[in-house]
Amino acid sequence: MREPHEFKAKCLAILENVRITKTPVRITRRGKPVAEIVPPTAVTDRVDMIGPMEGKMKILGDIISPANDEDEWELFRD
Repeated sequence: MREPHEFKAKCLAILENVRITKTPVRITRRGKPVAEIVPPTAVTDRVDMIGPMEGKMKILGDIISPANDEDEWELFRD
């Protein structure tokens, strides 16, 4: 491969093949493994995780401000 577009085309084809076949590909350099391309794991949609809990919780009080005053933080002590 001498041209960057040739590398990109072959690389993208290999990535697509891994995605479709779900078969990992091992990359070697001089016969020694240097990396593996593996199929992606399933992505869980955040809505699916939170959806079943909808309407089951209630926020009481301020959930944004710190739990204690800044003068109580160890970080600001000398």
